[in-house]
Amino acid sequence: MMKYFIQTFGCAANQADSERIASLYEARGYTRAEFMDDADDIVINTCMIRAKAEHRVYGVIHNLSEEKKKGRKMKIVLTGCMVGMAVRDKTGKMLDSLRKKMPAVDEFLPIEEVGFDHAPIRTDRDHAWVPISNGCNNFCAFCVVPFTRGREISRPFDDIVREVCDLANQGYRCITLVGQNVNSYGADLLLGEKNVHVLRDLPEKTFFPKSPSYTGDQKHVTYVKHLGRLRIPTLFPYLLQTLCDINGIEMIDFISSNPWDFSDDLIETIARNKKISRHIHLPVQSGDTALLRKMNRWYTREEYIELVKKIRQRIPGVTISTDIIVGFCGETEEQFQQTVDLCKKVGFSKAYIAMYSDRPMTAAHKVYKDDVSYQEKKRRWQILEDMINKTNLRNGTYR
Repeated sequence: MMKYFIQTFGCAANQADSERIASLYEARGYTRAEFMDDADDIVINTCMIRAKAEHRVYGVIHNLSEEKKKGRKMKIVLTGCMVGMAVRDKTGKMLDSLRKKMPAVDEFLPIEEVGFDHAPIRTDRDHAWVPISNGCNNFCAFCVVPFTRGREISRPFDDIVREVCDLANQGYRCITLVGQNVNSYGADLLLGEKNVHVLRDLPEKTFFPKSPSYTGDQKHVTYVKHLGRLRIPTLFPYLLQTLCDINGIEMIDFISSNPWDFSDDLIETIARNKKISRHIHLPVQSGDTALLRKMNRWYTREEYIELVKKIRQRIPGVTISTDIIVGFCGETEEQFQQTVDLCKKVGFSKAYIAMYSDRPMTAAHKVYKDDVSYQEKKRRWQILEDMINKTNLRNGTYR
C-alpha cells in the first residue's frame, strides 16, 4: 500500500490545508506514513512569510534530492505559499526559478486544486481547524500573503455552519476559525465576488466552492468604520454567534484579526458568549504611527491602544497577544522605542517578534530599502523578547 507524508511549514491556514491534502491522499487509497523515510509521496506545504521559512524548504528539498540520487524512489510534491506566488506570476519566471532551484520536485501543486470534497483528516480528536476565508485584500507593505493566496474569498456561510455541526456530532468540543483576516469574513459575499483585486485570482480556480451571494437578513450585517465612514461589511459577528448556538461546541477561537476592522459588534459578541476564547491575537506590528502608515497599516498607535482599552473594558480577564516586526525599512531608534513604550502600556501576554525580511512582490520590496542591519534587528528583537515573552514565562502569564 502506498504511503504519504506531509511536512507543513507556516501558519494555522497551512495546517488546515495539510489536513485537506491528507484527505485527498487517503481518498486515493494511500495511508499516512509515520516518518518521511517511509513515504512514497512526500508533500512539502510551504511558507514564505519570512526568508528563513523559505530557506528551510530549500534545505528539506536538498536533502530529499540527495536521497533520490542514491536511488530512493519517491515523489516530491511542493505546495503552499511558494507555489501560490509562482503560479500567480503571469510572466512564468517565478515558477521557472523554482524548477531550477529544486529540480528534484516532481509536482508543483497549487493549493486551490485541493478541494473540499472530503472531510479533512484530523489528528486531534478534540480540537479542529475550520477555514472560513482565504487570501487577503489589505496589502500591508511587508506582507506577501496577497500574492501567495490571492484576494480574500469567503467560504459559504452554510458550509461553515454545516461543518461545525458535523464536528460537534463527532465529539469535537473546540474549534479555531482560520482566515488571513477573519474580521472581514463575508465582505465578498455581500458585495459580490469580483469587487476587489480580481487580478490576483488564479484563472478558473477558487479556494472555496463557488456559492451565491449572501441572501440572509441584512440585520446580521456589521459595517466597520474605516477612514471616517462605515465602509466594510462583514458577517463575522453573526457567524460567531451562530456557531456559539451549536450544542456540543464548548470553545471557539479565531485567528487572525486586524485592528482596523475589529468592530464594536465583534467585541459585544465575544463579551456575551462565554464559549468564545478570552484570548485575542491582535497584531500591532509597530508602535509608531509614522511607521504604521509606511507599512500600510490603517490605524495609529493611539487607536490601537484605545481598541485594547475598549476590549478589556467589555471582556474582563481577556489576554492579548500580538505580532511585531523590528527593523522595518528606515525604522529609527526613536520609532523602535515607541514600540517598546506601546508594549509596556498594553501588557501583551505573548508576542511573535520577527526581524523584517524583504519579500518579493511586496510594496516594501519595490519602494523601500532594507537598511536596518541584521545586528540592529537582532538587538531590537532581543529587547522585546526579554521584555514580553521571557518575563511572562517567569511570571507564569505567557499565553
